[in-house]
Amino acid sequence: MDLPGLLTRIENERPKRRGTPTAPPGHEEAMTATMIAAADAPIDATDPPRAPAQAQMQIQRLEESVGSVLKGKPEVIRLATVCLLSRGHVLIEDVPGVGKTTLAQAFARSIGSAFQRIQFTSDLLPSDIIGVSIFRQREERFEFIPGPLFANVVLADEINRATPKTQSALLEAMGEQRVSVDRKRYSLARPFWVLATQNPLDYHGTFPLPESQLDRFMMSLKVGYPPRREERDLLLSGGVEGLLDDLQPVLSKEDLISLQDQAARVRVVEKLADYMLAVAEATRVSGAFSLGVSTRGVQGLYRAVQALALCEGRSFATPDDVQRLAVPVLAHRVSLRRQLGDTDAQRNAIRELVDTLPVPV
Repeated sequence: MDLPGLLTRIENERPKRRGTPTAPPGHEEAMTATMIAAADAPIDATDPPRAPAQAQMQIQRLEESVGSVLKGKPEVIRLATVCLLSRGHVLIEDVPGVGKTTLAQAFARSIGSAFQRIQFTSDLLPSDIIGVSIFRQREERFEFIPGPLFANVVLADEINRATPKTQSALLEAMGEQRVSVDRKRYSLARPFWVLATQNPLDYHGTFPLPESQLDRFMMSLKVGYPPRREERDLLLSGGVEGLLDDLQPVLSKEDLISLQDQAARVRVVEKLADYMLAVAEATRVSGAFSLGVSTRGVQGLYRAVQALALCEGRSFATPDDVQRLAVPVLAHRVSLRRQLGDTDAQRNAIRELVDTLPVPV
C-alpha cells in the first residue's frame, strides 16, 4: 500500500472521539510495612496546574541533579525523564559497568523516594520480588510481607538472567501498579517506576524477554560509554559513590505526580495523532517486519510525546517530538523478518521508516 493510501485509510478509520485515560485505582488493602505506609501517604491533588515554563524549570533541576552523577549523558537522562513523567518504564540494554544502576539511584534520590534494587539470577523466585504471606500463629492469621517491588523506583538489574516465570511476575505490577498474592490484590507505591537492565543476548546465562514483556516497557535505551573527558574526571574523582551520598531531593513525590498529571494534559492535535498511527500502521503492513507496533506501543508514543513537550516548556506537541521518540519508544516492540533479535537493525528500520513518511504541517 502506498503512503497516501495508507494515510487516507487511517483518516477514514480514525475514531471520532478519543477516550481519556483514567487514574490508577486506589489502594485496596491496609498494609503495615514501612514502604507500603509511604505508598499510602495522601497526595494533595488540589494543587493548581503549573505553567509549562514553571514545570520546565522543575524538570531542569531534576535533570541537572541526575546529570551531576551520570556525566556526559544528557540525552539518556532526558529520555529517562520523559518515561518518568509519562508513567512509563525503561529497559536499558547495555554492557555492565556503564552507569545503569547509577542512573536509577540518582533519580530515586533526586525525587526523595524509596529505592530498591533487585539482582535477577536464575534461582530468583517470583515471591522474592513480590513478597510472601506468613502465618502468625499467635494471632491465627496470615500477614503479607511486601517484597522489594513495593518501592517508588525499582531497579530490576540483569532481568534477562532470571527465568521466564520470574520475569512474568513484573507484568501485572508494571501494567496495573498492583500485584496479586493469595487471591488478594495489593496496590503499589505512587509514583511507581521500573528501570530494568539486561545484558546483550550473546552473554552466557541469559533468557530472552518475551514480546509481551518487552511491550510493557515504554522505552529501550542504551547508556553507552561516557565521553573521554567525563570518564577521565570520573577516574580522578574516585567514583560516583560520594556524589550519590551527597545528592539531595530537588522534587517531592507530590511534585512529580503533579508533573505527570500536567504532562497528560499537553495538547496533541488530530493530525499529529494520525501521524503516530501512520508510523504504527506502516510497521504492520511492511514486508520488512514480522511483528508490527501494538496499540499499547502507539499509546506509549502518545504519552511520551506529551511528556517531551512539557520538558521543552510547551503545552502542545509537535512532529519533531514524534520523530525524536519513535526509535526509543517503538524499536524494541517490532521484529524484523531477516534480522531477528538484532536491536540495532530494529532501530535503523524504525528510523528509516519515519524518514519516509510525510510529516503533517
